[in-house]
This record gives sequence, C-alpha cells and structure tokens, in this order.
Amino acid sequence: MSASAPRPLEVALLASVFVVAACGLVYELAAGALASYVLGDSVLQFSTVIGSYLFAMGVGSWLSRFFERQLPAHFLRIELMVALAGGAMPAVLFVANAWQPAVFRVLLYGLVVAVGVLVGLEIPLVMRILKRDVALRDLVSQVLTFDYLGALAVSIAFPLVLVPQLGLVRTGLLFGLMNAAVAFWALWLFRNELRRLRAHAVACVLTVLALGAAFAGAQEITTLAEDRVYQAQVLVAETTPWQRIVVTTSRTGGIRLFLNGNLQFAQSDEYRYHEALVHPVLAAQGAPRRIAILGGGDGMALREVLRYPQVESVTLVELDPDMTRLFSTHPALTRLNGGSLSSPKLKIVNTDAFKWLEDSREMFDAIIVDFPDPTNFSIGKLYTSSFYALLEQRLAAGGYAVVQTTSPLLARQSFWTVVTTIESVGLVATPYHAHVPSFGEWGYVIASHRPYRLPTELPGGLRFLTVGGLPALFDFPRDMARVPAEVNRLSNQVLVTTYEREWGKVHQ
Repeated sequence: MSASAPRPLEVALLASVFVVAACGLVYELAAGALASYVLGDSVLQFSTVIGSYLFAMGVGSWLSRFFERQLPAHFLRIELMVALAGGAMPAVLFVANAWQPAVFRVLLYGLVVAVGVLVGLEIPLVMRILKRDVALRDLVSQVLTFDYLGALAVSIAFPLVLVPQLGLVRTGLLFGLMNAAVAFWALWLFRNELRRLRAHAVACVLTVLALGAAFAGAQEITTLAEDRVYQAQVLVAETTPWQRIVVTTSRTGGIRLFLNGNLQFAQSDEYRYHEALVHPVLAAQGAPRRIAILGGGDGMALREVLRYPQVESVTLVELDPDMTRLFSTHPALTRLNGGSLSSPKLKIVNTDAFKWLEDSREMFDAIIVDFPDPTNFSIGKLYTSSFYALLEQRLAAGGYAVVQTTSPLLARQSFWTVVTTIESVGLVATPYHAHVPSFGEWGYVIASHRPYRLPTELPGGLRFLTVGGLPALFDFPRDMARVPAEVNRLSNQVLVTTYEREWGKVHQ
C-alpha cells in the first residue's frame, strides 16, 4: 500500500494538512503581533503567546483521543470553529482594545488557548482518518512534511506579503476563509459518510458568509476601532513589516504620529522636541557640513537641520521605507516637515541603523539619533554600548552626536542608563532636558570626543529655544539628578526591562 500512488482522498487530506498548518501559524503570529502593539515588549508578548498556543495545541492533541466515531464529521466541525475563532481573532482583539481595554489581555489569551486547542485537534484527526488507507510509517512522514511546509510558507509570507498588503484583520479573516474552504472540502470528500449532510452544508455556508462579510468590512472595523483608541480621526493607518503606523488629526491636537500605539509627536508641540534635539549640537558645532540622522523618518529633525545653510549633505537612515514614503508624499505631512524629505542635500538609506554603522566608513560633523523609546529588544540594541561604539567611529573629532533619551523625570533610571552606556565607550556624555507638553519633561544626551560648550547663537525663526534659555536645559533638579546605572549591553539589554518597569508604574 505504501509504495502505490497516492489516492485522491490521501492527496486531498494532505493538502488540507498544509492549509491547516498555515492557518494555525497565522493565528499565532497575528496574536503575537497584536499583543506587542498593545502591550509592548515584543519579545515577551511573542514568547508568552507562542508558549500558550503550543501548550493549548498539546491539550488539543490529548483531547483527540476521546473522539472515536464519525471522525470526518468532527474534523469538519472543528475546521469551522477554527475558521471563526481564529479568523475573527484579530478583529475581535482590535475592537476589544478600543472599547474594553481592561479585558484585552484576558481575551487575548482566552482566544489563543481556544484556537490552540482546536488546532491541536485537527492534525491527530486527519492522521486517524488517513490511517485507514496509509501505512503508519508513510502516514507520519507525509503529515509532518506537509505540516512543516505550511508553517514555512506562512512564516515567510506573513511579514513580507500578508501583513503589509492586507493588514492583520484581513489576514486573519482570509485564513479563516481558508479553514472554511477545508471544511467545504471535507464536506465533499466525506459526503457519503456524514449523517447530517444538509446541516453541515448550512454551517459551512453561514461560516463563509460571516467571514466574507467581515473581510469586506475589515477596513471599517479597523478604522472604527482606531478612531476610538486614539480619540481622533485616523488620517493614515498602515501596517508595515516593521511597525504599525497611525497618523491622527483633530481640531484641538492637530496631527499626531503613533508607532505601534506609542505617540511619537504631536503637531501642537513637536517644534519643542525637534528644536531641542537638533540645535544644541548643530549650533555648538559651528560649521556642520556632513550630517547623519538615524531614525527620524518623519523628516521633522531634518527640517531643523536644513536651517543651517552651510550643511552640504544629510544622510537619513530609516529602517522603514514606508515612513519616508509617507512623510515625503502625503500633503498634510509634508506641510509639517516643510518638504524636507525632498531636499537635494538628502540621501535616504532604508536599512537597519546598527548594520549601517557597521558597514559605513563615512565621517560626520553631527549625528542625530532619533529612535523610538526602547520598548523592546529590537529597538533596545540601538541603545547599547555596542551601538555607541560604532557611533563613536563615525563621529568627527570635533563633532557632536545627540540621542533622544526618554524622560529623566518619569523614567529616571532609564535616562541615566543611557548616559552611563555612552560614557562606557569613551565618549563625553552631556545630558540635558526640555519640557514637551505631550511627553512631559523629556531628556537628551550629547555624545562627543571633546567637552561640550554652549553655542553663542542659534538660527533665526525658532519658536522655542533661545541662547539665554539654553543653560537651564542642562540643569537637573533633585528629582531628575543622576542615579547609579548599569551599562546597557547587547548581552543583557537592561535598559528594556528598566524602561518597561518605570513606564509601567506611570501607566498604572
């Protein structure tokens, strides 16, 4: 039997295994991505979601032993339940976070466990159905092969194609429809074995109609939920392979940018943040000609850099090309950054800043580091001693670098951890702070080979900084004064855990 050509039933069921594995992994990845968007710390969220999901699959596999009769009927019903629970999970979680954020975590893990148990039931049932016609040795190898192939296909497609093109909600619903298609397939394959054929057919049709209607209205579901979360009209909402970009607008707050749910700037006071980030270093440098901006894909820091006519070239290193595309083409956003991303002096490099520093041999008079806060380990590596050691190699002898460095008031330990880390690579660290109403008291650190000296003049047209007001930025009151801090290394990433602990207390 094992050496003969595979029968149509066998081929159909093995193809189902491929689809089932692909769908299961999509639900797992979607849950992990949503958890990281809403709860932060992507490593923790993905680890706990994957662990819970795998445990639930084990429970499902164990429970499959209690299914003894009518295996095709049980398989069909489980497929429909997986289609509904897994396919609708991203949409349900989006809506729950908008209207009942307190229940998000409970609902997240409840759905993950429920879907995991159902997915864990699927493969054992398929194997027992196939066992009637396939030798055990061939059965195990074939089922596991198709299971792993399905997982491989989705693991590649999810970040590169599915999420960027469809978004999380539509991706979940699409794969829910694929699970429903497997149920339809099972309905046709086992039509002679099913006792209640008409009832199963109706259930299949209703499931497809429900998922199809949700897929058609997915954009409205996402927009409605995000309008509720951000308490403003969503102007732009895009999911890229790296992050969730949301731009909102309102009469009172103007335009705001959120990355993975975290506020990056508000139109009402972004000038305070960006003037404080750029001008203390560029004005002190004296004659900045070659500038690098790491992060800052919104073009706001670049707008301030271009106030200096002596600047000859600016290299902007932004990981996400969708950020630079959005802020160089959307009319409302180009008005905010003054069309800076279209400057002939600018060269945009869409790559990881860590890798770019490793590969680059260019030297710069000033380097402006404008990354998001270290909410996870992938960003946290950009605040490590390894990163600052690379930064030091690209900084001219008389140049200055500046790093945006969270709040020295609300995240005091985190702020001084960055200062300590910069000093650990032999650079002089000069911390300062400015009040930005949207963020509160915000911190920055200047890194240089030489001691920092305050500038004696600033460019014209600034709305916040003055020469007379600069010394106050470098004065730290007692509640923000330096505290002992550990060096943030790639091997420990203490900054990420410290940051999460401190900001967690703020949001309690």
